[in-house]
Amino acid sequence: MSSEVLPLTVKFPHRSRRGILLGLSLPQLALVSSALALLLVTVVTSGLMGAVVLAPLWITTAVLVGVRREGRSLIDWAPLVARYAQRRRSGQTVWRARPVSRPRVEGLLHLPGTTASLRVVTSASGAAAVHDPHRQTLTAVAKVSSRAFALLDPATQNANVAAWGRALAGIARTGHVATVQVLERTVPDSGDSLARHWAEHGNPQAPVAGQIYSALVESAGPAAAPHEAYLAIALDLKAAKRLVSQAGGGLDGAFTVMAQTTASVAQAARGAGLTVTGWLGPREIAAVLRTAYDPASTARLQQWSSTGRAEADPAAAGPVAQVEETDRVITDSARHTTYWIENWPRTETHAGFLHNIMFSTGVRRTFSLIYAPQGIDSALRDVQRRKAAIIADASERRRRGQVESEADNVEYADVKTREKQLISGHADVALTGLLTVSADTDAHLDAACAQIETAAAGAQVDLRRLIYQQTDAFTAGALPLARNTL
Repeated sequence: MSSEVLPLTVKFPHRSRRGILLGLSLPQLALVSSALALLLVTVVTSGLMGAVVLAPLWITTAVLVGVRREGRSLIDWAPLVARYAQRRRSGQTVWRARPVSRPRVEGLLHLPGTTASLRVVTSASGAAAVHDPHRQTLTAVAKVSSRAFALLDPATQNANVAAWGRALAGIARTGHVATVQVLERTVPDSGDSLARHWAEHGNPQAPVAGQIYSALVESAGPAAAPHEAYLAIALDLKAAKRLVSQAGGGLDGAFTVMAQTTASVAQAARGAGLTVTGWLGPREIAAVLRTAYDPASTARLQQWSSTGRAEADPAAAGPVAQVEETDRVITDSARHTTYWIENWPRTETHAGFLHNIMFSTGVRRTFSLIYAPQGIDSALRDVQRRKAAIIADASERRRRGQVESEADNVEYADVKTREKQLISGHADVALTGLLTVSADTDAHLDAACAQIETAAAGAQVDLRRLIYQQTDAFTAGALPLARNTL
């Protein structure tokens, strides 16, 4: 008698909103400390009347610290607003490509903002990766495919989920992988690949059927919106310095270490039901970046390529123009808005809980999961710090006679679970989810965002639109560059 296999469920840990001291964030703490210091000096030098005269200052401080907008106090918004205002004043929110005057550097991608120094480098064996000279990382990008997860039987789903967890643990234990990014996106398709396949393998001269299939290929191709998935692995050249030196040093040695890493990652991915169809070359990496900035260029890049796959020159990977606004970024033929997944489901849920978001009809979007491996020692120190903060806050509330917080109890249980897992030998990985919605016009973008927010509510996922930082958010979430910071 066989027993029924049930899908695995997962429960995400509670996201802590605890501040540095007394629940205050760093900007709040700095403002409150400055106000208290000024109050003390004022009382000592001018007495209570001096403090009364400065009453508007104390009221302003209270408003900045106490009034919240979209989950943040006004003073927490101050650094973001100030940086955005400075960029706007200096003209950095508008970027235009200047092909005539820009430097001619081999492999330079000519991307805007903080990614301006990125370039594609190629090894002697033909392998390609994106080199970041400032962060000292080397990022390889692979295109992956898989069977539809929702159509798999529960036993296979459970095996794939468990295997992906083991793959992440193995990557984290290497110590020299900075970031792993899984990017899944929908792109407009020209139908060129479909037309080529029909031209090579079809028979248009067949009676009745040939005419019907030709008409279907002609009408269905341009309307298609295929899904593409990419896996980006960023090698930390500083952490892998010893291995790179043993492999000969320089970029050649780094490519040797990267080849060993990508081989093990590809093998682990196969165990999780993913098929690495190939690590991208320089022209393919450039095409992925180019189509993120300019989705309308997908058709041209496919038609110009002799292989049928989109290819572009690395010098043309970036946008022709980019304009940053408070809640969106405009690039070439599209508008984009990026969300941060602030909270994952708070209750136990199955592994396919993102299905409604991933398959929202008529929405062009890019979904990125960014994994940042954490060292065991630093993770244990973070656990001890969080435990001490929770216990100290609970003791302070008891001393004041305040009601015990159930949120603290849940957070403390999550921290203890994390500590047990670390002690048992499990790897620690910080997870960030970013969702970029794209459309041709502002009206279409607003409609798509409303549809995605509704789907996210059904998936028990809390989305937060990243205000005043859309450029960095788009770079991190829509481009397979494995960048783990905004």
